[in-house]
Amino acid sequence: MLVEDKFEKLSYEEAPKIIVKPPGEKSKLLLNLQKQLETESVVYPKIFQMAIDSAKGATIRDVDGNYYIDWIAGIAVMNVGHSNPYIIESIKNQLDKYVHWMSEIPSDIRVEFLKKLHSILPMRSKVMTTVTGADACEAAIALAKWVTGKQNIIAFDGAYHGVHQGIISATAKRELQHYSSMPYIGVVRAPYPYPYRCPFRARDEEECGELVLEYLERLLSDPYSGVGEIAGILVEPIQGEGGYIVPPKNFLKGLRELADKYSLLLIIDEVQSGVGRTGKWWALEHFGVAPDIMCISKAIGGGIPISFIAFKEEFDNKLPEMFHLGTYRANPLGLAAGKAVIEYIQNNDLLERTSKLGDYALSRFLEMKEKYEIIGDVRGKGFMIGIEIVDDKDKKKPSQKLANMIRRELFQRGILMHTCGHYGNVMRFMAPLIISRRHLDIGLDIFENVIREVTEKK
Repeated sequence: MLVEDKFEKLSYEEAPKIIVKPPGEKSKLLLNLQKQLETESVVYPKIFQMAIDSAKGATIRDVDGNYYIDWIAGIAVMNVGHSNPYIIESIKNQLDKYVHWMSEIPSDIRVEFLKKLHSILPMRSKVMTTVTGADACEAAIALAKWVTGKQNIIAFDGAYHGVHQGIISATAKRELQHYSSMPYIGVVRAPYPYPYRCPFRARDEEECGELVLEYLERLLSDPYSGVGEIAGILVEPIQGEGGYIVPPKNFLKGLRELADKYSLLLIIDEVQSGVGRTGKWWALEHFGVAPDIMCISKAIGGGIPISFIAFKEEFDNKLPEMFHLGTYRANPLGLAAGKAVIEYIQNNDLLERTSKLGDYALSRFLEMKEKYEIIGDVRGKGFMIGIEIVDDKDKKKPSQKLANMIRRELFQRGILMHTCGHYGNVMRFMAPLIISRRHLDIGLDIFENVIREVTEKK
């Protein structure tokens, strides 16, 4: 109980508490002012009609005095919670020293952070600093092409690796590719083993993974497959925006074997799944593989934009000076936050706690799946759980309409939860890892109440 008291104190005790139906008048004012001053192409203000006053732990307070339990964590960024005192103190200490200078010059905080990062990496590595998750994925692909001398990569359907002009071809969402106006070149698209909606006729999820691997083997081995020379395979160990899809247990091992057999590089994108989100430092650890290159961002900066790629040491000998540039790489405030994030997770046994609480949350969602016809599938690891909403359970007919209704009802009751998936029908649980057991249970109870009511109205 004493341990839970510590996590309880990180958040607003009164959450969830809705005193004014959102959006309240103060939120409406700020939403309208933002609309006048900023592009209307933004999405989130239309979904979550609120303006934020402050955030603590796993809770948010809006400007109208409403309190929310946060199951979004800034899209899996705030793993150790909002305004975590340990992280804030580390940032404040760095603020008194310096905020920005040349991005490659060493400092105490830079070296201290790098030592911490190396201590949790899954292979002996060199590290390259980047700015965002998309920037990290671009650097990873550029590195793979440079090292191998080949110009194409394999990426998967359902993939999300960012929307920069360079990386957008690897991201699978059609409309995002259309918006970018970039030519779709240099990427070979392959099916991802989505057990609930396997792209091949398979008896079970393991066979689904095997069939995808067989398909890839044919592409790589057949001189007439039409596939050019492949530099690497870019993959999310658990797909994020594609629907929080956990692949069959042997799939990543199979990719590792294909990469070794055909002299490709295995690039694993841990931007959303890393830094403890799945109950391990990196989601790939659930599958027993090591990458050649790994992309890191989101939670590592504790809310400050920083990112990195880690790669095999021998690749560094092949890199010229100025291989990947950027003014804001390795921001010192982000490095200070990152060092503190790693320390906080280690000092508070957050990996074990996330694994246990994640198993508990998963079991609750699975119980709901058995009770309610609109839940077609539940899958996940740790605090990365997807709940797939369907209109017809037998036919697995996806329902974005019902998912949007659930999200809206949760918001009105003080639970912030977002969707994802091929069809926008997957509710994703990605709460901060420091959420208290009490707030978790409150959220799960409200979620079930909403599922019950939406099922009855359907």
